[in-house]
Amino acid sequence: MSAQDPHFFDLVYQVVRLIPKGRVTSYGAIGKYLGTGKSARMVGWAMNACHNAKPKVPAHRVVNRNGLLTGKAHFNPPEKMQQLLEKEGITVKNDQIINFEKHFWDPAKELEW
Repeated sequence: MSAQDPHFFDLVYQVVRLIPKGRVTSYGAIGKYLGTGKSARMVGWAMNACHNAKPKVPAHRVVNRNGLLTGKAHFNPPEKMQQLLEKEGITVKNDQIINFEKHFWDPAKELEW
């Protein structure tokens, strides 16, 4: 698997759709799970392009490795990402997930490949 694979975005979307409500993962964790450990930026691009994907992709559950809502600019309005996370029981303060480790979902540990 490579980030240049034409199906890479679809594979990212499949993983993101498996993130349970109330949990989050990082761009890098998804890339690592897909065997492209240095592809966090490509996973971010996939998230930026997912708004019309069918079935829906819960992009609000993907944050950076420190739990920051770095993708919020791609939501309309940008506060929507935080609102969606809070609706699922995740506390966010200053664009940072509180108790990030508690909410972190690692696809490499949670999914069998």
